[in-house]
Amino acid sequence: MRVIPLLTAAAVLTAPRWLPARVVALRARVFQKVNGDDAITFPNEAVGPERFREVYGHPAANGRSRGAGLSDLFWYWLSPGPEVHQEHLEPGPRYDDVAHTTLALLSGTSEALSAAAARCAGRVLDELVTGRVTLVRLRDLMMPVWAEYFHELVFGEPCPRGARDLIVGHADDVVTSLKCTGLRHPARRARLTRYLARRVAAGDVRRPLPASLSPTEQVHYLQGTFFNTAVVQMSEAMAHLLLVLAQHPDVAGRALRDDRYFAHVLDETMRLYPLFGIAHRITTGDIALDERTTIPPGTVLCFSYPVYHSSGHTHPDVFDPDRWTRVSARNAHHIPFGVAANRPCPAWRLSPLALRAATREVLARVTLHSTVAHTRSLPSRGPCLLVRAGAPLPAWRLAVFGAALRVRDRWEDVWLSLVQLVLGTWMVIDARRLRMAGRYFDAHDTQGCPVRRETLEVAK
Repeated sequence: MRVIPLLTAAAVLTAPRWLPARVVALRARVFQKVNGDDAITFPNEAVGPERFREVYGHPAANGRSRGAGLSDLFWYWLSPGPEVHQEHLEPGPRYDDVAHTTLALLSGTSEALSAAAARCAGRVLDELVTGRVTLVRLRDLMMPVWAEYFHELVFGEPCPRGARDLIVGHADDVVTSLKCTGLRHPARRARLTRYLARRVAAGDVRRPLPASLSPTEQVHYLQGTFFNTAVVQMSEAMAHLLLVLAQHPDVAGRALRDDRYFAHVLDETMRLYPLFGIAHRITTGDIALDERTTIPPGTVLCFSYPVYHSSGHTHPDVFDPDRWTRVSARNAHHIPFGVAANRPCPAWRLSPLALRAATREVLARVTLHSTVAHTRSLPSRGPCLLVRAGAPLPAWRLAVFGAALRVRDRWEDVWLSLVQLVLGTWMVIDARRLRMAGRYFDAHDTQGCPVRRETLEVAK
């Protein structure tokens, strides 16, 4: 009779070792069901890593949302305005118009882009990191930095504190729901929409907005592209980068002094922890793999960045910035900003400049210490201890902190895994019920134009 309580106690005590991995596998099965039977993940046995870019960059791999079960889920997470989000627009004149505007708003000299990042990082750090020792979540710490940064790029002026709070609240809500650690809060997102609508109506944006979009669509474009994706991705990138430096103090010292070495650190961080897990595209024509195998139109292609990044490297699971002294990032299995032939990240030039400038502002003020698990999705948001530069803690205090943080992180991982399973399943069901992408394309063509009633009748 005593065996069952003992086994139960053992299962509970060892849960951090086995439960999160099993929950992740179960979540993967849930999301795999969303893809349906027509989805193909690359690389695979038929198309290995050596042909990954070829298929990814194929002209027929250019559909973005229409016809994919995953689109309903992504649109659900990214609302409001996923229909005009640059990454989710179908190819055509509207996409070209939006992409041109995005590049214009992200433009600037290297000096100006770097100076703005340093200025915003310094201002936020001086406000939020005031004591000798500060325990933070790195993603949370960095989100106000990039909220201010992209506000300056869009409006050409410093970001008011109230606007920063709106941007951070919206971006955090989006990424929290994307990681399935919290549900959506549409009212929170709507507050930023109203602020941006006032600014757009007043003509405050420093570049002309896409003429092919209505005023409401212009607001949603700014909200989704700059104050969601840009803020979230840069905050995630900084969280990964600073966590790497916290766990490799020898790397942090070299990166602060040597620009070339910093580039290697950034490449290695993005190789191990790519911001994209899966990029999906929908085929709009045939893709011939060989003489006997052709991928037909309407197929969902899922491109796995982590699998591709781990292929072709010696000891791929080891963090080793020096590997980039032996291999060129251009020739390696390494696409941190996507592929040039199929919607690369428009911030591919800006990001390394801004990340380096912001990182140096951090390292000039504090030393970083963390013992938490470092995963690509980072649902913990990167717990880290910041110690004021020039005022180090005794080694024994850092050891005690490290042990306590490690234990807390492992048990938090168990809880977050269960939360992600429950909330992720709920949001999959809710997204399928709402059918945001499906309903949109039922009523509009790929360029967002309403479909005439008689056309709908014929389609039925």
